[in-house]
Amino acid sequence: MSNSSRLSVASNSQPATSPLRLLVLSNGHGEDVIAVRILQELQQQSNPPEIFALPLVGEGNAYQQLDIPLIGSVRTMPSGGFIYMDGRQLARDVRGGLLQLTLSQIKAVRRWVSSQKKLGNKRAILAVGDIVPLLFATFSGANYAFVGTAKSEYYVRDEAGLLPRKSKDARWENFSGSVYHPWERWLMSRRRCKAVFPRDVLTTETLKQWPIPAFNLGNPMMDGLQPTFSRQQFYSRDSHQQETVRPLMVTLLPGSRPPEAYTNWEKIMIAVSALMASFQERDSVFYTSGTVIFLGAIAPGLDSNILSQSVQSQGWRAESVCPIQLPDPNVLTFKQRNAYLLLTQQSYNDCLHLGDFAIAMAGTATEQFIGLGKPAIAIPGNGPQYNPAFAEAQSRLLGSSLILIEQPAKVAEIVQSLFKDPDILQIIAENGLRRMGKPGAALRIAECLQERLS
Repeated sequence: MSNSSRLSVASNSQPATSPLRLLVLSNGHGEDVIAVRILQELQQQSNPPEIFALPLVGEGNAYQQLDIPLIGSVRTMPSGGFIYMDGRQLARDVRGGLLQLTLSQIKAVRRWVSSQKKLGNKRAILAVGDIVPLLFATFSGANYAFVGTAKSEYYVRDEAGLLPRKSKDARWENFSGSVYHPWERWLMSRRRCKAVFPRDVLTTETLKQWPIPAFNLGNPMMDGLQPTFSRQQFYSRDSHQQETVRPLMVTLLPGSRPPEAYTNWEKIMIAVSALMASFQERDSVFYTSGTVIFLGAIAPGLDSNILSQSVQSQGWRAESVCPIQLPDPNVLTFKQRNAYLLLTQQSYNDCLHLGDFAIAMAGTATEQFIGLGKPAIAIPGNGPQYNPAFAEAQSRLLGSSLILIEQPAKVAEIVQSLFKDPDILQIIAENGLRRMGKPGAALRIAECLQERLS
C-alpha cells in the first residue's frame, strides 16, 4: 500500500480508540520534506494520528502529494523563504502580502484547535523549522512538539569550545550561552511543550541545561538517501584492486532554485575546467588515475537544456555511451579527454554515494553529502540562498568537512591537498557523521511523538 493510501485510510476510518489529531506547521520546502518523512513513519505506528498541515512558506507540495489536508491559506512569497539573509527580501515579501498571510495563518491554527476541542478530539501540534512555527504552536492552546532544523550549536561552537569570529555582531548569536536565545528556550520549556528534537547531539546537550524536554534522536535529513546499488560492491574480495582502477568521481551540487542554480552552475563549470587542467600536471596526485566522472545531481525543477549549453561551452561534447549505470534513462552524457560529465535528474541518492568529493553551491544537498562522511568544496554565489553569508554560516555548521573557496579555479589546489593526506580525509569522515547523525531519525522521532503526544 502506498503512503498516500495509508493516509487516506487513516483519515477516513475511525478506530475504536479515536486517534490523535495532529497539525503540522513548517516554514520552508526543506522543512516540509523533513516533516513528511516523520509523518510517513507516524503512519506506520499503531493507531496513527489523523494528520493536517499548514505550510507557513510556499504551497506545501510535499503534503499535497500525500493527500494531507491543508487547513489554511498558502502562498509562495517572492523571497522563496530566504528573508533572514537579506532585508530587501523581507521588504519584497511584505509588499507581496506576508503580513496578511501570517495573520490568516494564525487565525487558521487557532480555529483548527478550537474546532477539535469542541469535537472532544485529542489534539496536538508538530512545529518544524524555526521560531515562527514554534511561536504558532506555543500560542495555539494545544500540546506541541518542535523539530528544530534551523539552529545548531555548531554555528557558534564545537566540542573544543567557542569558534573564533571576526564580527562583533557574532557575540549576539551566543550571548546567553546557547545559539537558541532565552525567548526561544522559554517557548521550548512551556508545560505544553512535550518534546524538542534538535538536529545534533551538541545542541541537545546544551538545551538540556534548561528545563527543556530535548531528545537526541538524529537528523531526518539523513533519511531516505539509500542508493540503488548495494554498498557491498565496494567491499568484495578484490576491493583493493577495484579501488585502484575505479574512476575518480566528483559530485556537482548547484542547488535547486532557478534562476540561482543556473548562475551557480556556471561557476561550478569553471571549477570543473580548472580541475581538469590540474589533472594533466605531472605532479598531480591524480596524474595516472585514468577516467574522471563528474556527476551533476540536478533538481527535477531545473531545465537540463540550459545546463547542457553551459557544459558544451566549456569544451564538452555529447556522448552516447554512459560510463556507469544509473537508474535514469534520460541521463545526459558528455565527454572531454579522459573525463565524463553526467547530468541526471533521477539519481540524486546515487550521485551522493558515488562521489569522492563534491563541488557544492547548495543548502540541504551539501549537508547530506557531508553527512555521508565526505568532503565538499563550496563556492559562495550571489544568492538569494547560497550567498557569502549563507556559505560562511554553513562552513561553521559543517566544520572541517566543508572547505570554502572564493574563486572557482582554487578548487584544484584544495583537491590536491586533500587527497595527499589520508588522515585529513579520515577526520572529515568522522566529523560529517558526527554533525549530521545516523539514518533512521524520522522513525525514532515518530515513535517518541506517539509516546509523548498521545
